[in-house]
Amino acid sequence: MTQREAALAGKITPAMKRAAKQESLEPEVIRQGLAKGSLALPCNRRHQGLKAIAIGSGVRVKINANLGTSPHDVSLEKELGKLAAALEYGADAVMDLSTGGPLDLIRAKLLADCPVPFGTVPIYQVMVEASSLEEVKPDWFLDMVAHQAKQGVDFVTVHCGVTRAALPLLKKRVTGVVSRGGSFLTAWMRCHGRENPLFEQYDRLLEIARQYDLTLSLGDGLRPGCLADATDRAQMHELKILGDLTRRAWAKGVQVMVEGPGHLPLHVIRKNVRLQQRYCDHAPFYVLGPLVTDVASGYDHIAGAIGGALAAWLGASFLCYVTPAEHLKLPEIEDVIEGVIASKIAAHAADIARGLPGAAEWDLSMSKARRALDWETQIRLSIAPRKAKHYRETSQAKDDQCTMCGRFCAMKLFDNKFDNL
Repeated sequence: MTQREAALAGKITPAMKRAAKQESLEPEVIRQGLAKGSLALPCNRRHQGLKAIAIGSGVRVKINANLGTSPHDVSLEKELGKLAAALEYGADAVMDLSTGGPLDLIRAKLLADCPVPFGTVPIYQVMVEASSLEEVKPDWFLDMVAHQAKQGVDFVTVHCGVTRAALPLLKKRVTGVVSRGGSFLTAWMRCHGRENPLFEQYDRLLEIARQYDLTLSLGDGLRPGCLADATDRAQMHELKILGDLTRRAWAKGVQVMVEGPGHLPLHVIRKNVRLQQRYCDHAPFYVLGPLVTDVASGYDHIAGAIGGALAAWLGASFLCYVTPAEHLKLPEIEDVIEGVIASKIAAHAADIARGLPGAAEWDLSMSKARRALDWETQIRLSIAPRKAKHYRETSQAKDDQCTMCGRFCAMKLFDNKFDNL
């Protein structure tokens, strides 16, 4: 029985109880969200040591950190270091996007050290292991999903909405298809003259997902890779298909998240969130950024945090982090840290704006500590305590002041004058 099937049957599972405790909610709230489809609880029964979390409406906005090798940079030690850093700085989930080295071994090692939901993009392994596009058989796509589910992966990005009907809609795009999975599928369909196997064999995919309680993250393989391509016909064509596939998955007891763009101008984020909610019946929305400008190379984590905060305030549930290395290179451990922190700030800002219980209280506690010039508490309450502590310890400031204002501290001056009134 999957978590969704249990929820529909009125049963509260241990995973639901744990997720509820983390959110300071009653387990029944989690059960109802799972039954409705507005919450997902990625929870492969083969993932040992998993600490389940809820993703969706009415709970804290979650963030995902991407890890993984490339053909040019293969180091299991480095990827384990990235995983440790992502977890230390607050990532709620991680995805292994490895495309270089012994993929099964890398995935198994990362999974063994990962207590949070763990995701993959199975088509990447198909791409890496195939000697040519021509040799790839339709069943390979589904077989790889089953293979990785058996390893214990909790959620998978599957680009089921990339269909042959969408191919003519891509001709006028500036950046074409920027999703690796989406581009591989479009190339495969052109090469073989056949429909996308993930779409054509969707019922089989649902059987695999139900067997392992694998959450499907319905990927936006046709997401816009630049502002000029945002909300075009290809993107909307795929989104409508994902809505139909969402409902089919729910009917089979399978949990679903829906992935979204990508690159979006700030003023169209609201429209994109509303469209996803309408077509996909408020399934948890997993946004990749969105990046609000195309020119922030080296600072794309900031561009993504700006878009992510707005999207989450409007209803997105899950933010995929962006690192400073985006579009330029494989991220290093420090890039992972910066990406996690930026996304965590965005998620928390959205939680405050959405009125999530307890979110604003964190900030109020920080404000009181600042008024009291309580540096130790300020550091403890910081979203990145290590960096805050470093700045404080290297500033050579006195105990009752910082080096920004010194004896001209505004709050100290205010308190002194106020006392004399």
